[in-house]
Amino acid sequence: MPCRIGGVCALTVWGPWAFVTGMERKDHIDTFGAVALIAFALNLAFNQVVIKVTGGGFGPVFQAAVRSLGAVIVLLIWMRLRGVSFHVPRNAIAGGVLAGLFFTLEFTLLFNALDITTVSRASVIFYTMPVWLSLIAHFVLPGERLTVVKSLGLAFAVTGVAIALADRDGGHVSWAGDLMALGSSFCWAAIVLCVRLTPLSAVPAAQQLMFQLVVSAPLLVILAPFFGPLVRDLELIHIAGLIYQIVAVASLGFLAWFWLMAIYPSSSVASFSFLSPVLSVILGWLLLSEDVAASVWGALVLVATGIYLINRVPRRAVPA
Repeated sequence: MPCRIGGVCALTVWGPWAFVTGMERKDHIDTFGAVALIAFALNLAFNQVVIKVTGGGFGPVFQAAVRSLGAVIVLLIWMRLRGVSFHVPRNAIAGGVLAGLFFTLEFTLLFNALDITTVSRASVIFYTMPVWLSLIAHFVLPGERLTVVKSLGLAFAVTGVAIALADRDGGHVSWAGDLMALGSSFCWAAIVLCVRLTPLSAVPAAQQLMFQLVVSAPLLVILAPFFGPLVRDLELIHIAGLIYQIVAVASLGFLAWFWLMAIYPSSSVASFSFLSPVLSVILGWLLLSEDVAASVWGALVLVATGIYLINRVPRRAVPA
């Protein structure tokens, strides 16, 4: 059955995942779950830094293309070893292709954004995806109406984005980079809606991820030459960064996410999503010595608060 993952994702977790988890379904986040979700958020945040560093050896879109190609291979091996079926219902193919097209555009924009602007700026803007998803879902998805709390969260996050966009002081500030990060956030939301509104919602998570990778890989290869040289000043660290992205993020990383989704309540898992932009900004500041302006820190607080409120689950009244 479809699984709602707050504002972060909306992929199906069922079928083979019961075999993969080896753990019983739980109704709350325990210590292990909290540690695992914090580690996942840290992994995503560190990935932004890795993309930025790896861009020193590869063109931005070529980097994304090789990442998708490598992730396809890793995911194929994993599915084969786990005995996960490669079959996809015919009525889900159109939705899968559409999700793959949005996936292609998302990472074309995001990798270019990280190539010309700072990790902190790109991350604050990119991780506002739950905001745009909640806003659109209010009009197109039954049962996804904006509540007062969600509306307040949306207002916080939008204000944070406005502050980030308005701040044009300091180095590595680029309108093109900011707008591309925003566009990639919209594409991410479009992928979620595509899954929710098409028969792709009935397809297991591994096949959904495979669709996005298989469609994006050749398209990104075709697009790569239009965004500068494919290879730059290549060093060992750039190759290591690409391998990290393929294994730790684009394939096994997201499989780990679905594994957690199969164990814990989706709404509780989603409440940890505000950590990713926070950790991204901190890591950009610590590891890349990025000069993060006070306005960007303020924007980060507003965006993180907004994401938390949007994903927050209201407490149920306890009967007397």
